[in-house]
Order: sequence, then structure tokens, then C-alpha cells
Amino acid sequence: MALMPAFAARPLQRALIGRVRAIFNDRGRGEQPVTRSTDALFPPDSAIWRVHGDITTMMVGGVSALLLQMLHPAALAGIWDHSTFRDDMLGRLRRTARFIAVTTYAQQDDALAAIARVRDVHDRVSGTLADGTPYSANDPHLLAWVHVTEAVCFLDAWIRYGEPAMSAADQDAYFTQFATIARKLGADPVPESRAEAQALIEHMRPALQADARTREVARLVLHRKAPSPAAAPIQAMTMEAAVDLLPDWARAMHGLPTRHLRKPAIRLSTAMVAGTLRWAFAGNRRPA
Repeated sequence: MALMPAFAARPLQRALIGRVRAIFNDRGRGEQPVTRSTDALFPPDSAIWRVHGDITTMMVGGVSALLLQMLHPAALAGIWDHSTFRDDMLGRLRRTARFIAVTTYAQQDDALAAIARVRDVHDRVSGTLADGTPYSANDPHLLAWVHVTEAVCFLDAWIRYGEPAMSAADQDAYFTQFATIARKLGADPVPESRAEAQALIEHMRPALQADARTREVARLVLHRKAPSPAAAPIQAMTMEAAVDLLPDWARAMHGLPTRHLRKPAIRLSTAMVAGTLRWAFAGNRRPA
């Protein structure tokens, strides 16, 4: 993306940043931005720092991952039975984004504390599926599904809109690094390469399903009213890009249209927003 003169770009930067923060704003909740630390779980030159540091691709990848996660009956039950998603779906996405930022960039003590808090919450999330099968948020296989969907979607969004030429070695390094967090959460098995991630997804596909509850949660994710009229275009673009990022089989399970004719427009607009925000945040040592 060609750089435009700073005097012309500054109003556009401010407008885009304001709209994005309106969607995933945490400043009004007393939370401070996550500061990048040289004492983080991963070094500053790591692949995971690159992938998790881009606001647009993390937004797109996060929504896409959630759409994949809810196809697992136990993951959907945890959201349905124990979450306030009906009133605070964006809040759920915001909390996930903050957890990823803290565990990637913050000091190790803060990262480990965040992981401990999530494990404590998971201890209280359990129940029974409609067929009588018990489920628990701390089940290692369920955690593995949640992790692999996030890893694949975050990485694929970054490659599509941030680093199309990312090497296979760097992609595998990303999976290896992200596996550190997954294991500390209790996930098993945990993929450490692109090939292992794809194999795990294929292994778990027979257990996936879509029903009325899946469609209801997906509707709330994709068609939630924007927090302000100004934020609506960015939110709509994010949701369309997230659907576009899904594999064909997942879109089919959700009953979502492929919209082949819309793909170029979706990808172009998302790439433009991603490039503008990346430039606007250049030199900012705090993850967005």
C-alpha cells in the first residue's frame, strides 16, 4: 500500500482508529493497554509477536475462530449455558483479544496469572449435552479444538492481509510458540506445525455439527448492532472478512453464502483498512 502524505492521512487514521476502538473498546472498563515487555513468554523477534500484533487481522481471525469453535457441541454448550453472549458478544471477543495480548506481550508473571485466571473460570464451566454426554471447559480435547481454531484463523488472517509471503518455517514457528500457551491452559493434543494443525482439524471434523442454537449464536456474532453508526462499516467489513476466511465446509455447515462476487471487494477493503491501521500504529510499542 503506497504511503500517502501525512497531512492527508492523519484524519483518515484518526477516523479508522476511533471506529475500531469503538467496536472493541476496553478503556471504559478500567483496563490499561498491554505494554510489550522484553520479559514476555516470547522474544520480540518471534513469529507470534508479528501475527498477534496486527489489530485488523486479529479481529478478523478472532471472529472466524469463534464461528469454527461453536461447531463443536461442547464448545457451543459452554457458550450457551455459561456465557452472557446474548448481551455482550463483543465483550467476549474483547476479553479473548486481551488474553491473547497479555499472554503474548506482557511480562511472564502477568501472562501466567492471566492463564491461571482462565483455568479457574474453566473449572466452573461444565454441564451435560442434549444426548447426556457431560462436558467441561477444562477438557483437554475441547481446549485443543478451541486452540487450533484460533491458531489457524489468526495465522491465516495475518497471511492474507499482513504477510502473504510468510515462509512455511515461520508459520510452523508460530504454531510451536502458540502451543506454549495452549499447553499451560491444559490443551492436548497441541499442534506444533501447520501440518499438525490441519490434521487435528480433520480428526475433529466428524464431531462437529450445526443446529438451531449454532445458527442463533452465529447470528448474534455476525449481525450484532455496532456500538455507533461510525463503527458500523468497519464492523460489517470485519464480519464479512471473517466469513470469507472460513473453509468452505465450515461456511456450508453454518449455511453462510459464499458470495464469490463479493470476495474481491471484501478482501480489498479489509487490506486497505489493515494497511492504514498498521501504518497509523507504526512505532507504537503497545499491541492494539
